[in-house]
Amino acid sequence: MAPDSKLVDDYCQRLARQIPAVVISVNYRLAPEHRFPCQYEDCFDVLKFIDAAAIEGFPANVDLKRCFVAGDSAGGNIAHHMILRSGEHEFRDLEIVGVIAIQPFFGGGERTESEKALTKAPLVTVDRTDWYWKVFLPEGSNRDHPAVNIFGPNSADLSKVRFPAIKIFVGGLDPLIDWQKRYYEGMKKLGKEADLVEYPNAFHSFYGFPELPEWSLFIKDVADFVQTQSSKMISRRNQK
Repeated sequence: MAPDSKLVDDYCQRLARQIPAVVISVNYRLAPEHRFPCQYEDCFDVLKFIDAAAIEGFPANVDLKRCFVAGDSAGGNIAHHMILRSGEHEFRDLEIVGVIAIQPFFGGGERTESEKALTKAPLVTVDRTDWYWKVFLPEGSNRDHPAVNIFGPNSADLSKVRFPAIKIFVGGLDPLIDWQKRYYEGMKKLGKEADLVEYPNAFHSFYGFPELPEWSLFIKDVADFVQTQSSKMISRRNQK
């Protein structure tokens, strides 16, 4: 969905008012016309641009050392991979202090219990996710590609990656919930600061429907996470 669509724009504006924060939505290239890794490249280019450029219209009090990378669905996958790329890049001013992974789009070669059980879930089905991975990944790749299966047989070693605090949001009616929980468990096992929030009655992309009761809970949880991590950063800065 385009970042300037009404649904996405309304969603970002609500987040910006509630947190409050400057919210930047990235218009990255899409599959099937554009395959991996251009989506990651586009998003990382935006991080570098924010770091290097004085962006017209930015409030004077914007603090680039209190940045958060956030993404829903495919964007949650991208958010993870932005941190991996950030570890190999030296920013001038920008510092990422938190990751907000909203029902991140992960997968793998096997079929999980949630994928087998939630065959009639709205918006996301196994057949649809299989097709997404097929047209996104390089030719000849399978769903255990490290872009998809973060802790799978072909995954990279993340133990030495400096990973900021991460908040992972999942929904009980999302077929991808088992993959998302495995991601959380894998991050915890590595000693990363990770927290999981589950809304039992939420389906994939529930956050696009403000009339749902989970929506207000979600907005508050995101705002609390941002404020907590921001306060920690300011405290560390004052101790230096």
